[in-house]
Amino acid sequence: MELEDKSKTEQIEDKEAQESAMSFWDHLEVLRWALFRSACVLMVILVGTFIAMPYIFDRFVLAPTSNEFFVYQWLNAIGGDVVKLSPDFDVQIININVASQFMTHISTSISMAAVIAFPYFIWEIWKFIEPALFEEEIRHLRPAFMGGTLMFYLGCAIGYMFVFPFTFRFLVEYNLSPNITNQINLQSYIDNFTLLILVMGIVFEMPLLAWLLGLLGILKKSFLREYKRHAIVVLLITAAIITPSGDPFSLMLVFIPLYVLYELSILVVRDKVDIEEK
Repeated sequence: MELEDKSKTEQIEDKEAQESAMSFWDHLEVLRWALFRSACVLMVILVGTFIAMPYIFDRFVLAPTSNEFFVYQWLNAIGGDVVKLSPDFDVQIININVASQFMTHISTSISMAAVIAFPYFIWEIWKFIEPALFEEEIRHLRPAFMGGTLMFYLGCAIGYMFVFPFTFRFLVEYNLSPNITNQINLQSYIDNFTLLILVMGIVFEMPLLAWLLGLLGILKKSFLREYKRHAIVVLLITAAIITPSGDPFSLMLVFIPLYVLYELSILVVRDKVDIEEK
């Protein structure tokens, strides 16, 4: 026990020595180069996504506007009477602004490049904060950063395959009056497409956030378990807002991943007292 305390004391002294050796401007310089490298990586990827965008826009971004979308085909094949998708769903996206197509080309390329470069951004953040961490903290946080990256991509995938398509279908097929014809603007489509997918990517970071709050002593496992019923109601409301359709199947497609994330958060949270005892 004394050796362990001595080791921790030595680590603290080493960290303090390193911190004192580096001034504020030294830290700022390290941050500046990290941002510069991140910007360079983003620009390189952006060039690739900008060149490839005309080839993948119809096949990827606009895919949910047609019944040819693979998720619609899959659900029609296995859904039977449970899921009844309109067989003539085919939305034509219109453009009413002169520069909108060019600006959409740029904005969509930037969004896709940022998603692709996300692991590199996480790596730069990790390299920036790693020198200030102790060995035990590094051992815990390294897999957390890696897991958070995978969860982000998983959330984006679920957002693209389920959340956005069913939200889009509901809003397009919603008919306030038969005298109104829906014409979907390109900018409106892209805004909703990007927002819902990125929101799902961020939502899937919930277990990582819960784990970090547990380490800081802000969140406890007992709290999550005690208020599980309340959380289920909140998650159902959230799923209903994300997919405001009357189809219970669509609601469950969103609710089930959210509930699994909550259960995963309970699993990964460790009370600060338990950590200190170990």
